[in-house]
Amino acid sequence: MIQVEKLGKVYQLGRHELAALKDVSFEIERGEYVAIMGPSGSGKSTLMNLLGCLDLPTTGKYRLESIDVQTLDQNQLAEVRNKRIGFVFQNFNLLPRATALENIELPLLYGRVPNPQKIALQALEKVGLADRAKHRPNELSGGERQRAAIARALVNQPAIILADEPTGNLDSKTGEEIMDVFGRLNRDGTTLIVVTHDPIIAGHSRRILKMQDGRLVGENAPC
Repeated sequence: MIQVEKLGKVYQLGRHELAALKDVSFEIERGEYVAIMGPSGSGKSTLMNLLGCLDLPTTGKYRLESIDVQTLDQNQLAEVRNKRIGFVFQNFNLLPRATALENIELPLLYGRVPNPQKIALQALEKVGLADRAKHRPNELSGGERQRAAIARALVNQPAIILADEPTGNLDSKTGEEIMDVFGRLNRDGTTLIVVTHDPIIAGHSRRILKMQDGRLVGENAPC
């Protein structure tokens, strides 16, 4: 599903260059559950941005479902992000004035998908939040807001879900509940990539890619 070959990313900072990624190579098969782990500054967030088509690499190749991402224009990249990739962020990124249901409908409206409310309700049911559909984010707990964000990521039936520190703003008990949701989704066939610095969160995955100073320095199964 994902093929990354000698991926590099260089940022121009005035007269200086910062190599955020250096010769990173790996593959991820359909249905895998992978954690990308590393300390702050290791390059894991830069890698997530590239995998999510939010940015393009400076060097190397990235293929998503056999699509050479570097050959796509901005409109095509936007379509890939909307239809093939589901995003879950640490800060939820929910619209405060919209209900949970309306937040989840939004990607469907962008894609002009028929019956958006029905599909959005089904996504809420998958994460156990159907009874909170009419509530706005400020009426939901942190865990419920993250469940809504996961439902929004699922709603277009993406090829992969990318989660960036998905439990970073949650207490440990609620964080475990969210990771249980991810586990169920993966058992149902969803491909998951979780970016984290936390070994406990990475331990829920089936495979860990370890980043350090912009390089992939190790790969192993959780203990």
